[in-house]
Amino acid sequence: MSPLQHKLIIIAAPSGAGKTSIVKHLLSTLPNQLGFSVSCATRAPRAGETHGSDYYFITPQEFTCRVEAGEFAEWEMVYEGKFYGTLHSELQRIWDQRQAPLLDIDVKGGLRIKEQYPQSLSLFIEPPSLEVLRERLVARGTETPDSLQMRLNKASEECSYRNQFDHIIVNDQLEKACKEAVSLVKDYLTR
Repeated sequence: MSPLQHKLIIIAAPSGAGKTSIVKHLLSTLPNQLGFSVSCATRAPRAGETHGSDYYFITPQEFTCRVEAGEFAEWEMVYEGKFYGTLHSELQRIWDQRQAPLLDIDVKGGLRIKEQYPQSLSLFIEPPSLEVLRERLVARGTETPDSLQMRLNKASEECSYRNQFDHIIVNDQLEKACKEAVSLVKDYLTR
């Protein structure tokens, strides 16, 4: 059995906190040990996103069928009508490659995975403040005024769960946050 069998790393954060940047850094730093867990999503792809690489973009109907079939390790309606989930088969695919799955996941989904896999490492990426988060979301250029306010309200709620994660990384400087994440993940993988 691989020493990485059934190890799992959860990276969760409010939208815009920098979790995807940290996940990409972890994958490039530890490519032989980590495999990116591709989540299912019912939303439309953003510019530059690829089906099967960034997400499995599926219809709400297919998502519902997969929920009913018990195919998800976790799933959540993250925003109204927008479902995301982690397939059991996706985790197993990565373990079969003798790697540890790395999940870029919403906060509640991360907590559900942690319940099912208590041996996992869970990292919460926290923005320095909600004002900084607002600036990052505006800079992305993907939000309407309504969706921006919805994301900020959700971020405020999500930050209330931060202490349920193994470690909190405040992403005030991306390079520093990436180094902290790499250190924590390396330590976990060698245990």
